[in-house]
Amino acid sequence: MARTAAITRTTKETDIRLSLCLDGGEVHISTGIGFFDHMLTAFAFYAGFGLDLIVKGDLEVDGHHTVEDTGIVLGQALRQALGDKRGIRRYGSCYVPMDEALCLTALDFSGRSFLVFDAEMPQPMIGSYDSCLTEEFMRAVAMNAGLTLHMKALYGKNAHHITEALFKSLGMAMKDAVKVEGGAVTSTKGVLG
Repeated sequence: MARTAAITRTTKETDIRLSLCLDGGEVHISTGIGFFDHMLTAFAFYAGFGLDLIVKGDLEVDGHHTVEDTGIVLGQALRQALGDKRGIRRYGSCYVPMDEALCLTALDFSGRSFLVFDAEMPQPMIGSYDSCLTEEFMRAVAMNAGLTLHMKALYGKNAHHITEALFKSLGMAMKDAVKVEGGAVTSTKGVLG
């Protein structure tokens, strides 16, 4: 059974078209924010996902709506592609070093949305990307995917490196969590929210 999702979302602030395949495929990202494109490409690569994403946002205001709304749609696509989550490993975690920075992501496709984000950004901007938007993106993904998500930068001095390690560790943790290992739901309750 194909684990895919295709979502279109249009508001007064953004117009988003996203196609996701949890089992691989090509990656094409265009959000209008170069660094964000780079991060989403790294995320999809390390997750082993096929991801086609086109976002047109009100970048004349700033990047907030573009980044947050992309997280909303990606979260919705993850939830849709996972269906009843039958057979998936459910949990995933990964440490990723990026030069002087070290970051951890631990997650659970529990159906219970929660974010713990502990990553100070030493610089406020990374190119045209506001570094505080990483937390907004992760919150939007977690809330819309039904994902319990914990992320921590253990240390680091460069916001680019910290952010890249967070996105890569998210991809690696999701790769493990969505692996199909059997036919049952991985829960003592017999169901994942």
